[in-house]
Amino acid sequence: MESGTTATAEVYRGRFAPSPTGRLHLGSLLTAVSSWLVARQRGGEWLVRIEDVDPPREVSGAADDILRQLEAAGLHWDGTVLRQSTRLGRYREIVQALVDTGTAYPCSCSRRQIAEHPDSGPHGLRYPGSCRTGPLRRGGPHAIRLRVPDGPVGFTDQLQGPQACDLAGDTGDFVLWRKEDLPAYHLAVVIDDAEQGITEIIRGTDLLEATHAHLVLQRCLQLPTPAYMHVPVLVDDHGAKLSKQTGAAELRRMELGQALARCLTWLGWQVPDGLRKAPAPELLAAALDEVSLDTLAGRRVLAAAVDATPTAATQNPLR
Repeated sequence: MESGTTATAEVYRGRFAPSPTGRLHLGSLLTAVSSWLVARQRGGEWLVRIEDVDPPREVSGAADDILRQLEAAGLHWDGTVLRQSTRLGRYREIVQALVDTGTAYPCSCSRRQIAEHPDSGPHGLRYPGSCRTGPLRRGGPHAIRLRVPDGPVGFTDQLQGPQACDLAGDTGDFVLWRKEDLPAYHLAVVIDDAEQGITEIIRGTDLLEATHAHLVLQRCLQLPTPAYMHVPVLVDDHGAKLSKQTGAAELRRMELGQALARCLTWLGWQVPDGLRKAPAPELLAAALDEVSLDTLAGRRVLAAAVDATPTAATQNPLR
């Protein structure tokens, strides 16, 4: 089974890549803190990238708010913040090259057509390859899909252990370019991680399965494969991932020190009594050499038990 070629670099380089669909909440802060801590513990760089290529879901001003929140929490990044919206030409160039070589192809199928196809699988999630020999509909907008090779795809996650799937059988050819004339997440993230020289990707377990698609695309583009570490996602009392859609409280409604203390506790660090009300940057400095993400090995979720309506006394001045 192929596992990819691990990227090598003189400097460890991690990243945090939020989408500006709103301010940070506890779940996104946990991911940011995790990646920042590992980068700093390894004497490396920590980059921030704004993944702003989905205009219908973006909230005006959210990107700048996120950056201010990170700074206020003491999560200072290295270099210049990369915004994906400035790189559309680069994404388009690469996807066109894949089409020109036959590695990718245009697809006119709607979600309904895919779900109703007899070869789409029991849950309608597998693309049946209807447009592999040419789009079923010539006119109108088309998506671009990658031809997924047959055979198992696998890697070893730094926290979740060995992972493997039959990508061709499970999901089939996946979208690189959307019908809305925008790059898909898979394409943009793989290109940016490679061109920014990211050596390890730390993100939530909700993206664990997506890694298989990223490995396949990296191989097609002859790009190095970074190490992967998927940290548990926070879930509410009903087991749903904390997100804007499930009503997760944005950090503008919480005192950052308190929020950071929660995150560090989930990462296995016992906050000293004398630091429970300390500013966020002070907490980070104290925890830097104490926290080890190894305590999260094998865990996919963490119960958040978040109070969605903090009192006025815990309001964040970033509001």
